[in-house]
Amino acid sequence: MFRKLHEPLTEAITIYVDGAPVAAEPGESVAAVLLRQKEAWSRTTPVTQSRRAPYCLMGVCFDCLAKVDGVASVQTCLTMVAPGMRIERQQGKRSLSA
Repeated sequence: MFRKLHEPLTEAITIYVDGAPVAAEPGESVAAVLLRQKEAWSRTTPVTQSRRAPYCLMGVCFDCLAKVDGVASVQTCLTMVAPGMRIERQQGKRSLSA
């Protein structure tokens, strides 16, 4: 659905989305990477389990929440990629550990 309009200015880095390696450009948001995937959603809602994708891309709507490097409910539109980063699509309600 989405694609880059330019060639990367720097060498791509590898991040992992649900365990699969994905190329990303340094300086882009995790949400931008998720939007380029075949399945562009980042989380499911707690009650109906409907899929949600990044929407506002400025930290207001919270539809871009995902688990990033083991931390749940991270706003991916405000999080920049880093080499080796692990993103998991968030399924349903967040679980809190003691």
